[in-house]
Amino acid sequence: MNLSEHLNHKVFQIIASLAAKEGTPSYVIGGFVRDLLISGSATGTRDIDIVVIGSGIEMAEKVKRSIGKELPLSIFKNFGTAMLKWGDTEVEFVGARKESYRRSSRKPLVENGTLEDDQNRRDFTINALAISLNPKDYGELLDPFGGLKHLEEKLITTPLEPCRTFSDDPLRMLRGIRFATRLGFSIEAETLNAIHQHRQRIGIVSQERISDELNKIIASDKPGKGFLLLEQTGLLEIIFPELQQMKGVEEVNAMHHKDNFLHTLEVLDNIALKTDNLWLRWAALLHDIAKPRTKKFEPGTGWTFHAHEFIGAKMIPGIFRRLKLPLNEKMKYVQKLVQLHLRPIVLSQEIVTDSAVRRLIFDAGEDLEDLMTLCEADITSKNERTVRRHLKNFGIVREKILELEERDSIRNFQPPISGDDIQKVFGIPPSRPVGTIKNAIKEAILDGKIPNDFEAAYGLMLEEGKALGLTVHQELKRDQ
Repeated sequence: MNLSEHLNHKVFQIIASLAAKEGTPSYVIGGFVRDLLISGSATGTRDIDIVVIGSGIEMAEKVKRSIGKELPLSIFKNFGTAMLKWGDTEVEFVGARKESYRRSSRKPLVENGTLEDDQNRRDFTINALAISLNPKDYGELLDPFGGLKHLEEKLITTPLEPCRTFSDDPLRMLRGIRFATRLGFSIEAETLNAIHQHRQRIGIVSQERISDELNKIIASDKPGKGFLLLEQTGLLEIIFPELQQMKGVEEVNAMHHKDNFLHTLEVLDNIALKTDNLWLRWAALLHDIAKPRTKKFEPGTGWTFHAHEFIGAKMIPGIFRRLKLPLNEKMKYVQKLVQLHLRPIVLSQEIVTDSAVRRLIFDAGEDLEDLMTLCEADITSKNERTVRRHLKNFGIVREKILELEERDSIRNFQPPISGDDIQKVFGIPPSRPVGTIKNAIKEAILDGKIPNDFEAAYGLMLEEGKALGLTVHQELKRDQ
């Protein structure tokens, strides 16, 4: 098969010319070739991997000089690689190599090799596909392991014996699951069994690399498939025990609860249809994470999970810390959505009061729309009528939110009277009465007892101050 008509990027012609001139055989390999064969087009490809029989770094430097303009070139001598950035495209050069591994590390011992050696070290047959950039067979597909056939069969399998592949570099187990998830492929039976057999080897992989693969799985179109494969292979129990503990159904007195693990994956897939926001997807994955800890059977009531949203929110920092995920605003965002995820659901099942909706708007702030998206994704049932009824009720809540937002300006509002104002009026220092008065004003606005304006808040401040035995020290005007 010749694919030269798809090698449209100018870098390929430059490499081919240099390969002929220098006698340095070169090939494009890996994801570029795989994605070209899947989609039939290389348009939009941003990553190109070049294998050189010789020095990849020297080839990268020569390519840069041949282009004739300044392009960023990063050289990584320890790894024998170089990265050339050409517009939106990153071209990575590496010398063909042969690898061997020690039992205690996934870092290989590397020596120079042939193209065949380099293809042997690749993780999966679909990533071992190469295209020649050499004059004698420019554009020819080189497929020693049947990768093209596996693409057609939508199958993930390894070039070499899978146990060796995964024992050498256990991260490949997660990569295999990630590719199966992203591409909608199946993992070949022997390969899947090898992942299960070598699952404990994941312990030598850094947490950062594991979490990077988890993020890529979560970012897929149907991420639930990836977590089913993680559970099936036994990897989930090792790298994410809190999720594993959600699996299963318990029954008492002929009453059982839903499988919270499967429900969570359904919610995750639901939200993936609505948003690419990685951290909103994380919130979907973790929204019921505390259910195993809060599960209780109550005679006459059945299974309960009281306060799972609050306990789940408290679990988030520990999970993020262990997974080496960012302990910053992203974590707080996930924590906030987990803690609030039942609030809109409760509102959709009861008479919607203005006060309850105001409090939801205030507490969710700028994340209100994301919260509503999460809650709508959380509606899972085999009964389509039930789903439609709940979504209709959510529509009523959304209408109420819009109405109150327009009328009362509640989202992220600051009460018209500040703590400094209270101190000035009553001539008191920062103290408990200041907090008491300020909170009373906020609660009155949220309850709809007073409008969200200065005059009403000022009047209530004076009443509250009088009740606390305070006297006015200084009049306050609105423009002060």
